[in-house]
Amino acid sequence: MTGRGLILSAPASGSGKTIVTAGLARLMRHRGLRVATAKAGPDFVDPTFHEAAIGTRSLNLDVWGMRPAALAALVADLEASADLVFCEGVMGLFDGTGHDGETGSTAELALRTGWPVVLIVDARGQGASVAALLRGFATHQLSVPIAGVIFNNVASARHTAMLTAAVARHLPSLPCLGALPFDPSLIVPKRHLGLVPAGELDEIETLIDRCATRIATALYIDRLLRLPRPAALAASERATFIPPLGQRIAVAHDKAFCFTYPVTLESWRREGAELMFFSPLEDEPPQGLADSVYLPGGYPELWAGRLASAAGFLAGLRQAAEDRKPIYGECGGYMVLGKGLVDGTGCRWQMAGLLPLVTSFAERRLHLGYRSAALLGLTPLGPAGARFRGHEFHYATVVSQEEIDPLFAVGDAAGKIIGAGGLQRGSVFGSFLHLIDRAPEQ
Repeated sequence: MTGRGLILSAPASGSGKTIVTAGLARLMRHRGLRVATAKAGPDFVDPTFHEAAIGTRSLNLDVWGMRPAALAALVADLEASADLVFCEGVMGLFDGTGHDGETGSTAELALRTGWPVVLIVDARGQGASVAALLRGFATHQLSVPIAGVIFNNVASARHTAMLTAAVARHLPSLPCLGALPFDPSLIVPKRHLGLVPAGELDEIETLIDRCATRIATALYIDRLLRLPRPAALAASERATFIPPLGQRIAVAHDKAFCFTYPVTLESWRREGAELMFFSPLEDEPPQGLADSVYLPGGYPELWAGRLASAAGFLAGLRQAAEDRKPIYGECGGYMVLGKGLVDGTGCRWQMAGLLPLVTSFAERRLHLGYRSAALLGLTPLGPAGARFRGHEFHYATVVSQEEIDPLFAVGDAAGKIIGAGGLQRGSVFGSFLHLIDRAPEQ
């Protein structure tokens, strides 16, 4: 039986999408339903809450970053694995990128999949004017299937009555699915890249259970369960994403290296690669049997001192480079391949020294956006000219960088050329980009 999907979006970031998605997924699992989860866009952190809620990996669905066939294959996989698929939106419903600011938005994902949208509205400081807000969203793009609204952070029963009455009076065809009271115990701590990942929160189980309980009592669940629909996408074969680095890939994985896309790793496995996980924070080197090494992004700036003292890890990286094994670093992993990393206090820590790069968090500067990238030379990712799509999101600045072979020619989502990006020295290469998928054929 094919599963049915529902997108949980909002008018703006910070409306409570992540914790509501996690709580709703947990509640449905407790009711005996098979649940799968997804996240619109490239975010790594929000899916950790989905995973904590149901115990299975949450997949990113990226309209801009993924080829249409790859996106269709992932949607088909999600619906084949579950009765219900809850997909959390990114930012506000119509927020995207490119010249129009809407390309790759949650609204575009809704149009592509046909999954209905439920808006989660943070009702703090709002009364009857919420009807005007919702009318704007409902009529902004009539083809986007907005199917209901959930009010979040309501102050009282009277506040709830005011909100629902306003919607009933001005938007009688828009179902109100209930209202969640403001609960300070459900506030998730944040850091510079968004929410703190669920795996770092000791109270995450309690938090998700509490949210599920609140949802069970405050929302009209039966009404909500009538909304999901099967995707309108044609079934597609499973797609390959980023080419595997080798046959036996050592993958760094811990709190400092936690930004990996499940579809990338699964795609490598499908192509016959064996993944061998190791923890740099536990001073584990890449396994000797590995023929390649992958250092994904994460939070090395928070663990720079511990990484600098991980002699076994750093020696293992250097030995792999001496043995000419491919070593690829993305964002945080790229910085660790450099000579040094300056943390937020201004203290410089020695890193692997495999690339002539020093980065700093002492003076933070935001780098954010989708990126197109073309390889400038041959690597395990492909030949010169091979094209990819990805994104960049970090606050690091480059203190020093020697002029050696750059890895990519980089452009933004609107097609504007940014310049060369990343570095390559021997078998070691990396950049600040998180690669999502191969680029569509032109």
